[in-house]
Amino acid sequence: MSGGQENIDPLEQQKFDLLAASWWDPDGESRPLHDLNPARLAFITERVELQGKRVIDVGCGGGILSESMSAQGAEVTGIDVAAKALAVARLHLHESGVQVDYQHSTAEAWAQHNAGEAEVVTCMEMLEHVPDPSSVIKACSMMLVEGGHLFLSTLNRTLAAFAIAILGGEHIARIIPTGTHQYDRFIKPSELCHWLRNSDMHTVEICGIHYNHLGRTAHTGGHVRVNYIVHATRSP
Repeated sequence: MSGGQENIDPLEQQKFDLLAASWWDPDGESRPLHDLNPARLAFITERVELQGKRVIDVGCGGGILSESMSAQGAEVTGIDVAAKALAVARLHLHESGVQVDYQHSTAEAWAQHNAGEAEVVTCMEMLEHVPDPSSVIKACSMMLVEGGHLFLSTLNRTLAAFAIAILGGEHIARIIPTGTHQYDRFIKPSELCHWLRNSDMHTVEICGIHYNHLGRTAHTGGHVRVNYIVHATRSP
């Protein structure tokens, strides 16, 4: 791909731009992202000391995870293709007081010009929204120094994930906008691990992310039938 420009779904980009205005409302349409963020952040910080680390947050959206990692002392750059979401992310920095460098870019384009510069790369709930997720993984690998850490989260392509994320989340509980997910873009862990191996990455750990929307709590561990998170490292 030329700079990764083809690896954008305009409809997906539009969806996240439409969410921009309510991104930082913990009770709004991005509520699950706020509820899941502490569990994701804990998974990362239990495996990597973020203080002073150069971090790229791929598909950063409005900056919920980016800001959290900056607050842990990381030097964070957030990249996304949704310009309106980035505008909201930049505006929120005035309220939070943390520092994040937000850039409008695809993962592939960023990797071309910033290869081997990051010690940590995160890419949460983004792979299922692009036409070619393997291209994003390869780009994330390119961004990393040798031995660098990559953290990914996505949805498994199972009936359980369809029932919980699409039927439950979008149509019954209605905690996320209808049409947020497309089942055929969900990713099996075996597929993800294959793409990681092909990108010179070593899979360290895979575990589930479990969300209780009634109690608004989340934790990691156990089965990976619905949502899961992956820790991988860049091979020498």
